[in-house]
Amino acid sequence: MLYGIIPTLQSFPNFGRVYAAYGGVFIILAVFWGWFVDRKTPDLYDWIGAVICLAGVSVMLWGPRS
Repeated sequence: MLYGIIPTLQSFPNFGRVYAAYGGVFIILAVFWGWFVDRKTPDLYDWIGAVICLAGVSVMLWGPRS
C-alpha cells in the first residue's frame, strides 16, 4: 500500500503523469521478465497488451497539452 501512496506525495508538478507512464513501462518490463527469467514465452495477447501499454505511455508523455 505504501508503494502506491508515498510516491503521490511528491511535489513535482507532473508527477501523476510520470507515475502513470511508469506503470505502463512496468507492465512491459513484466512481460520481458516472464519471457527471459521465467521462460514463459509471451503469446499474441501479451504482445497486443504490451503495444497498448506503449501507446498509452506515448499519449500520456507526448500528447499535446493546451
